[in-house]
Amino acid sequence: MAKGLDELTREQLVELLEITAKDTIALDGTWFQSLEAEQGMDTAMEHDRAAWRRFVPSEARRLKKLLALPDACGLEGLATALPLRCTSLANEWEIVWEEDGALLFRITDCRVQNARARKGMGFHPCKSVGELEYAGFAAALDNRIQCACLSCFPDATDDTCNCAWKFWVEG
Repeated sequence: MAKGLDELTREQLVELLEITAKDTIALDGTWFQSLEAEQGMDTAMEHDRAAWRRFVPSEARRLKKLLALPDACGLEGLATALPLRCTSLANEWEIVWEEDGALLFRITDCRVQNARARKGMGFHPCKSVGELEYAGFAAALDNRIQCACLSCFPDATDDTCNCAWKFWVEG
């Protein structure tokens, strides 16, 4: 007999949330790999960027509402929302605060890159997607927040993580 959400325990709800996040990332990867096999990496990346460009502001608006974040939520609001993104729920990550007040967000274990490695595929060149994804998410929360990529394939410079992003507030 199937249980409704309101019949699940807190632990089951948390597990379901993690499963759903992993399923979302798997679905994203499945359509990407299908397009990559049929039309090549460049075309697949073009469509990947278009999809994430449209998705990220919606995800940010939903989380902003859920968390009741103000329009100028700053880096503190971003630090609250980043862990709840579908990609964060599906991966291992960490937040590091720098001495100058900047926020670093690092994916330390990435499901996408792990899956591609298991399949003998090259790493996903996700930097161009990540740049619009992370900058777009931050700006949708607070348009003063700026973002820069510190390390991400194909320009990975930090072997302690899959990717690293720096956020700070302008003005």
